[in-house]
Amino acid sequence: MIGHYPAAFEREQGCTEAEWLAWLPGAVRDAALRVGPAPGRASVVLASGGALHLRWQPLPPRRIALIVLPRLAVSFRFDDGVDAAVRQRFMRYFDLYLQRGGG
Repeated sequence: MIGHYPAAFEREQGCTEAEWLAWLPGAVRDAALRVGPAPGRASVVLASGGALHLRWQPLPPRRIALIVLPRLAVSFRFDDGVDAAVRQRFMRYFDLYLQRGGG
């Protein structure tokens, strides 16, 4: 999904919930992050106005032979009025921060 970030989309992240929560503060850079109030939810207040709302839930792990990979289903929803350029800028950094491994 490089280059285009709609106002709402879903993804599968290859991590545990504990890893996700540890990575979120860095992934949102200097934006205000509020985790909760319900489990599996967070909001990010964007400097340009508006917010990103995150919801996640653990999925069964992916098994490939003897390898077991954790998974989370994550929903991203930007407020109405957050324009495409703001979404692009925010998500490019977010995605680069969460990128793991080589390439």
